[in-house]
Amino acid sequence: MTTNLAATNLAGTCTRWVLRHRWPVAIAWLAILVVGFWASARLSDLQSNVFSVPGTDSERVRTVLEQHFGDRSDGAFTVVFRVADSADPRTVSRLQAVVDRAAHAVPSGQGEPLVPAGPHVLYGNVISTLDLAQAKGHTDELLRALGHPAGARAYVTGAPAIQHDLDPIFNDDLQKGEAIALPIALLVLLAVFGLSLAVTIPLLFAACTVFGTLGIVYVAAHYMTTPTYVTNLVFLIGIGIAIDYSLLIVYRFREELGRGLEVEEAVLRTMETAGRAVIVSGFTVAIGLALLLFMPLPFMRAMGVGGFLIPIVSILAAATLQPALLSIYGRRGTHRAPVANWLRLPVRQAGDDVEHRFWARLARSIMRHKWWYVAGISAVLVVGAIPVGWLQLTPGATAGIPQYPQSVQGLNALEGALGPGAIAPAQVLVDGGRPGGARSPEVEAAITRLVGELARDPEVAAAYHADNGRFVDRTGRWAQVIVATRHEYGSEDAQDFARRLRSELIPAARFPEGADVRAGGAPPQGVDFLDRAYGAFPWLVLGVLALTYLLLMRAFRSMVLPLKAVILNLLSVAAAYGALVLVFRFGIGEDAFGLYQFPQIEGWIPIFLFAMIFGLSMDYEVFLVSRMREAWDETQDNGRAVAIGLERTGRIITAAAIVMVAAFSGFMAGSIVGLQEFGCGLAVAIFLDATLVRGILVPALMAIMGRYNWWLPAPMARLVRVAPSPLVEVPPWPPRPV
Repeated sequence: MTTNLAATNLAGTCTRWVLRHRWPVAIAWLAILVVGFWASARLSDLQSNVFSVPGTDSERVRTVLEQHFGDRSDGAFTVVFRVADSADPRTVSRLQAVVDRAAHAVPSGQGEPLVPAGPHVLYGNVISTLDLAQAKGHTDELLRALGHPAGARAYVTGAPAIQHDLDPIFNDDLQKGEAIALPIALLVLLAVFGLSLAVTIPLLFAACTVFGTLGIVYVAAHYMTTPTYVTNLVFLIGIGIAIDYSLLIVYRFREELGRGLEVEEAVLRTMETAGRAVIVSGFTVAIGLALLLFMPLPFMRAMGVGGFLIPIVSILAAATLQPALLSIYGRRGTHRAPVANWLRLPVRQAGDDVEHRFWARLARSIMRHKWWYVAGISAVLVVGAIPVGWLQLTPGATAGIPQYPQSVQGLNALEGALGPGAIAPAQVLVDGGRPGGARSPEVEAAITRLVGELARDPEVAAAYHADNGRFVDRTGRWAQVIVATRHEYGSEDAQDFARRLRSELIPAARFPEGADVRAGGAPPQGVDFLDRAYGAFPWLVLGVLALTYLLLMRAFRSMVLPLKAVILNLLSVAAAYGALVLVFRFGIGEDAFGLYQFPQIEGWIPIFLFAMIFGLSMDYEVFLVSRMREAWDETQDNGRAVAIGLERTGRIITAAAIVMVAAFSGFMAGSIVGLQEFGCGLAVAIFLDATLVRGILVPALMAIMGRYNWWLPAPMARLVRVAPSPLVEVPPWPPRPV
């Protein structure tokens, strides 16, 4: 028990230090809250969604096109005009002058020639040296500079304009999410604590952790490309995690006060038990999200930074701010007012009988019919996972964003005239190997063969190439073929074409030795994004499983319980994936909840869901099993340990899960399909986990495994540096009378 005692002593030492300095600690966190709030208001100016894939052919093509062709599509605006006749030379000349003049509204901006797109649409680019995050701030200036030309309707679209128009939509979605999550959280806290100042502790805790996290994200955004999704991610997930953690700690604190302990003793005991469980839970969440930092994709890493900081800041706050607040509030501050008793769930005292309450009766029923419960609930989870067989992924799609911003309307006008694949085409880059090499007869003949092969492909709407202009750089070393597809770049058809382009069409053109030919542009980049992400995903899964197993082995002092937890979490994740397919591909809930119906799931969603669900689901496992472990160490009675664990944590886990599901439902209230998918997957997983898995399947399996639940042989105990837990004889269920 040396290691356990050392850990307890360390926790006690830390908590005593906080208690001696509770006011400075509280004031420091208040300062973090204020600075974080200031930073969060300025974060959107630094954010942009960039899906680069370093080390791939598509990234190499993008770099060469930017350096040698001046093609910087991420910072380029596209000006679109609806006109009566796009072939009228006077109209083209007049609007060209408008574009050339308006381009000066963008630093280093330069207008390119207008091109007709069908009989009623003209379009052209305004290029600059700005990147996406810099360019998007000049959208309104460019739109104002264009004005309202006579006989034309002007739109400003392109990546910067769309990002600019989406930023306020993200903010509105966040407010909708808050409007759902916070009132439900407040009602749950009132139900748990009654009319008491204790209700404010989780809210203060959540505010400090959320804005503290956003403050760090603000600093990180100066040094790395940070997706727009991160703010919503931190805010809504942070609310769920922080309120859950604080709720569990405050509930245990009131329980310890009910035992007759003095305030300081109650704080110490609370932090040694519930506080320790919260910190272990925080680390399980952090493990999955930390491994996202090793994904070979900047977008994933940036999302991982935001996600990883949430549990880390929550752990720091749980170890410092939480005991400080408990000490400051004390017995009087956490005492419920003698009114509105119907609002609260009663706090159970130490000597209460646990054998005849709901959760204990449920445990008794489960353990008597354990095999039936295991078979039934397992079947439900497996059936829920079956739709995963219809899961299709996309790197992204404009159909998954609101269609009312002017930038999206301009994009749709252009897409309607040119076709969806012309807006984000594939680009084949030919490196002749030397200046003038792309104009050699052998290379030009191969390019001609390639264009012919492309023209015969059913997915190709048009293939463009010429021996000058935008198709060959000034040195004559590089040449490009632009390929417009019939479907949007992220569709299954476009992805299949990108793979076919690389494996069949380019080799069939028979380029001469010494010429290097690579496929880039939107469809190949989307394929590279998915291939890179899911090439690394199995290693992410293995890393999360291994680290989580070791952490839980140390927390539970058991070999079997962590394995059970890992397997059940995998079932929860699979069921969440299945729910995504049912809801978004097959449209279940579209009318009731206003969600998108979309044939594909955004590619980052399953990976990020796995990392997040695996940690969050472990929260309730840790809270439940830690309490069972306490009872086991006291009674050496498996049945009674399970009953006590369920009774002491069942209600509070249910309350915490309601808060978490409410927070995740905030994502579903938004208007961005990726965040809707993310929130739906999380909400379904947490709901299943807190009800079917932790409430029924866990105790049923623990009844089957009996004394092996608590077995940790000496060699494994030395590995995780805790005391061994030998096998002991376990009395039969039901337990002996007490």
